Amino acid sequence: MGKATGFMEYDRKTAQERKPDQRISDWDAFHPVLSEEEAKVQAARCMNCGIPFCHGGVNWKGVASGCPLGNLIPEWNDLVYRAQYEEAWKRLSRTSPFPEFTSRVCPALCEGACTTGLHNGAVTVKEIERFITDMAWEKSWIQPNPPKERNGKTAAVIGSGPAGLAAAWKLNRLGVTVTVFEKSELPGGLLTFGIPNMKLPKEVVARRVKFLEDEGITFVTNTDVGKDLKVEELKKFDTVVLCGGAGQPRDLTVEGRTLEGVRFAVPYLTEATKRVLSGDTESKPLQGKNVVIIGGGDTGNDCVATTIREGAASVKLLEIMAALPSERANDNPWPRWPFVLKTDYGHQEAIYLFGHDPRSYLTTTASFIGENGHVTAIETMEVEWVTENGRRIPKPKAETKKVYPADLVLIAMGFAGAETYLPEALGISFGKTHATDKPGVFAAGDMRTGQSLVVRAMRDGMDAALEAAKYLGLE
Repeated sequence: MGKATGFMEYDRKTAQERKPDQRISDWDAFHPVLSEEEAKVQAARCMNCGIPFCHGGVNWKGVASGCPLGNLIPEWNDLVYRAQYEEAWKRLSRTSPFPEFTSRVCPALCEGACTTGLHNGAVTVKEIERFITDMAWEKSWIQPNPPKERNGKTAAVIGSGPAGLAAAWKLNRLGVTVTVFEKSELPGGLLTFGIPNMKLPKEVVARRVKFLEDEGITFVTNTDVGKDLKVEELKKFDTVVLCGGAGQPRDLTVEGRTLEGVRFAVPYLTEATKRVLSGDTESKPLQGKNVVIIGGGDTGNDCVATTIREGAASVKLLEIMAALPSERANDNPWPRWPFVLKTDYGHQEAIYLFGHDPRSYLTTTASFIGENGHVTAIETMEVEWVTENGRRIPKPKAETKKVYPADLVLIAMGFAGAETYLPEALGISFGKTHATDKPGVFAAGDMRTGQSLVVRAMRDGMDAALEAAKYLGLE
């Protein structure tokens, strides 16, 4: 367990992020990796408790607890404390296919279930994972390991987000010849285009894609199966795994919704990332513009940070829910995920730049106002959550109407599900397992479960691959 008294001697400490005044002028990563000495100290805090909830990956009363991948966290914490870094990497890589992604973008369900976190701050599991993984790449411990023999089976994976990459990785390791189809010009799905560069540098994604290619996986980009490629072409494969993302964003049905300048968030983030990838990191398309973002989740926060870097004169974020408490509520006990207020990197940058938190809680959109077909303002109302017919619903308070200037409105309210044209073209429907009602066709990630976390999509992709392998007679 590392140092037996470490959890009593050391406080939780994360790597020092670049200060907002330093980072808002560029698109570079804002969170560095722990130093070797810092990582050893933080790993020493792991209690190696009798029941390590951190890697349980269970669902308790509808709320996740612990790592969905089942990462052997106490084991590699102990190895890091003892400076056995290569062994720590071997232990981590047994359960996680792409820890360079989760160690940067995962909300760390493991830390929410950490026993040490009951009293003195959870072990910095995510930061230690990043330390191990960065060192593994630096020391070239991560080397392509293509199957020594192919079994003659073929698989098509549709979509190259976290679920698709994980499914392809697992099938390839089992000796299946895998082709991944991606509708965008680069693989990675939301890892490439939906998450800003400062949060997940695109060279990190490209490095992993290159690694998977070196292991024998083929990527076919600019190919939207069901549109650019007829579904009949999939018949040449022995199995198909559908891993398309949640492509149907939730929309608003209020007056003025069709005005120019009212947009969905993910296409906006995609365009911003494409500019960065093209080398254009200096342009300020939002210079002097007022921005309003609707939706307070991770995507909304990413939009705050991105619009700031594009020169926005003001940024306001509307959240229909009440602010979360600063500490766990009585009905949110450990080891369930702690629903507590978090001030994320984009919020921090807005506070620095504008002098106040950009978030307005218990607020909904009443209408959009425009001139000459373009949005110029947004009308909002406060809401009160009430129970009607056994359901909690937001009830607008008409007397609280306010109008704010808005040259750009970004809707970041989550997703209603995946696009339906591909399942419809295949004539399939989804069930409770990864298998669809068509033999040999499986589904994983957002297409199967609805929008979720990167780490859950990875787990789901690997599970779908195992079901496909069983269908092929490999398991």
